[in-house]
Amino acid sequence: MGRTLGVIAATIAAVTFLTGSQATAQQATSSTLTMQGYGWKLTDIVGVYAISPSETYTITFETAAMKARYAPYYTEALKQIRDAGIHIEIGGVEPVDINQCGPKNHIQVTERYRPVGTPGWSKGVPCPWQPQGLGRGGLVIYNSEYWDGSWYISKANLHNTIVHEVLHAMGLNHPNVDLDGDGTVEPYECVATSYGNKPIMCSPSGGYHTSNMGKLVHFDVSGLKALLANARAQGIS
Repeated sequence: MGRTLGVIAATIAAVTFLTGSQATAQQATSSTLTMQGYGWKLTDIVGVYAISPSETYTITFETAAMKARYAPYYTEALKQIRDAGIHIEIGGVEPVDINQCGPKNHIQVTERYRPVGTPGWSKGVPCPWQPQGLGRGGLVIYNSEYWDGSWYISKANLHNTIVHEVLHAMGLNHPNVDLDGDGTVEPYECVATSYGNKPIMCSPSGGYHTSNMGKLVHFDVSGLKALLANARAQGIS
């Protein structure tokens, strides 16, 4: 049976799942666990800060049309995710209830009009409050505005957004930081490579805006490796 999902905060693609009783679930306290680093951050605010080094995560879709639409955008990113040590694959079609976590280790993909109520925004969230913070999959809801002509999104931003939301469901958060020291963490305020490339998880409009669009920047790969390291630090193999 899936856990009931609800609103917690706007920090992870605007929305994530939670119930009041789950809010007391334990957070990571061990000094051996790392929740953020240079250019990356984990979703420990919803009790997800690790990922299985051995189990396989499967991206599934609500309809065959959605699989045909979105799966091609994942190709390069999935290679990088696998190279980081995470087992992940493209699956098939299954029902999606946006108010419930899906089957174990499934990242379910669907579409809705303005899923967080904000024009142009999509939503990606992990199933929250997991034992030992071990991610068990999550939900991605892409904004149908990208396809119906009511919201313009550039080719690069579209590629990056589609991957960005899946990484949310795996356990990565926005790594925005107060670079200018004004006391406020602002949109676009993220570290960058010497070439000016910000993490694909930067909010908004992170990632490459070149032929590498849709690929993870090395900051994002470091975040995925931290999820694996947190699992191993807790004896999860």
